Amino acid sequence: MCERKYGYAPHVEFLGEKNLSFSYIPSHLYYILFEVIKNSLRATVEHHVSESHCPPVKVVIGDGEQSEDVVIKVSDEGGGISKPNMHRVFSYLFTTVRDSGKSEKLMDQAQNPLAGLGYGLPLARCHARYFHGDLELRTIAGYGTDAYVTLQRLS
Repeated sequence: MCERKYGYAPHVEFLGEKNLSFSYIPSHLYYILFEVIKNSLRATVEHHVSESHCPPVKVVIGDGEQSEDVVIKVSDEGGGISKPNMHRVFSYLFTTVRDSGKSEKLMDQAQNPLAGLGYGLPLARCHARYFHGDLELRTIAGYGTDAYVTLQRLS
C-alpha cells in the first residue's frame, strides 16, 4: 500500500524473537500489526520526503517466559506525534492526514486506503485490549514514535 501510494516504502526490519510461536487469534494480530506498521511506514515516508534515503521501520518481538506477555515494538523515525495530537490519536475519526478536499480524499481512499479514516489505531487498541493486551504509543516530537503492542498469551 505504501509503495502504491508513494512509489516506495521503507524497509521493515524484524528483530528479536523471530521464531516465536504462541496461541492468539490470527485475524486480530494481523489487524493490530497492520494498522501500527502502515502508520509507521506512512509517517517515515512523509517525514523523509525530501531525503534520498528513508530509515527502516523496526519491529522488535520480545518473548519472556511462557507465562509472560508477548510485546511487539514498532519503531519509526517518522517525525513523531505533536503533543496536541498525541492526546487524540486514539479518538475515533481523528486523523493527521491533511484534508485536501472531500471528493479528492474519497477518490484517494478508494484507490489507496493507507490512512485518513480515523479508526485504525482506536480499533487496533480495542482488539488488543479485548484479550487483556494493550497498544501504547511513546513519541519523540521531531524524531519518531514507538508503538508497543502487548499481547497476553491465550490458553
